[in-house]
Amino acid sequence: MPKKILVTYYSQTGQLEEIMKNIAGAFQNRSDFEITYYEIKLKEDFEFPWKPEVFYDTFPESYLQVPREIIPPSEEILNKKYDLILFGYQVWFLTPSIPVISFLKSEFAERLMANTPVVTVSATRNMWMLSQDKLKVHLNRLQAQLVGNIALVDRHDNYTSVITILNWMQTGNKEQKKPLPPAGVAQKEIDEAGKHGQIIMKYAESGSYGGMQKELVQNGAVEIRPFLIKVETVGNKLFTVFSGIISRKPQSRKFWVGVYKFYLMFAIWVVSPIVLFFYTLLTPFFYRKRKRQIEHFQGL
Repeated sequence: MPKKILVTYYSQTGQLEEIMKNIAGAFQNRSDFEITYYEIKLKEDFEFPWKPEVFYDTFPESYLQVPREIIPPSEEILNKKYDLILFGYQVWFLTPSIPVISFLKSEFAERLMANTPVVTVSATRNMWMLSQDKLKVHLNRLQAQLVGNIALVDRHDNYTSVITILNWMQTGNKEQKKPLPPAGVAQKEIDEAGKHGQIIMKYAESGSYGGMQKELVQNGAVEIRPFLIKVETVGNKLFTVFSGIISRKPQSRKFWVGVYKFYLMFAIWVVSPIVLFFYTLLTPFFYRKRKRQIEHFQGL
């Protein structure tokens, strides 16, 4: 019997869908593997491109991981036992996106993922590290077996990526006006994502995944910028405060969402450079700690 591979994802722009299909392409022409695709969909999905007021208003429920109702997987998908799941997700507000959280909190996730090896795949602007830790909490709850992680990012500098991603979300156009580069993960990296699938397939053949994550990392599957771990840590603390205030004050939600939006822009353009300066200055004193952080996020 062929080994059954489930490829599941939520992709609003199509970028992650292309990545997932390129990774899964390594299995396509193999008679010893059977590929099933399941695209996570909300019953009431978010519009793309985003309207700015809707985008920022989505923050509290996104950060607090409030689920919405999803369209159930078919019985054909639910009735199979999979040998491996390739799980694609993106990050919204330093947290796995609402559609992904909605699936993970649904009754269907445990049926599909319990006691099953899972490779997580993310495509983000650049801050995915603490979101991956949040995702692990759900995988542990579901008794899924995390065996690999691929984190593809926009490799341009932090400020260029902010400008291009906001333009993409609000216009729907990944291509930008010159001299700005296209938003998101570079097309070359998307096109070459199949190399990660080749690595996964080699381990899936035997069903033994020891050493796979190390090989994925060696082939560029994970990029970590240590400075951004610090930014994410600070951001999560402040996001906790803002999401709590907004959720407790529905009558003044619009005002507090506006305050959050102002804070976010201030943090990106003013606070972040200051944090980077002191982070660089203190790097020699925290070398071991930062090395441990890199090793943690490169691993599982």
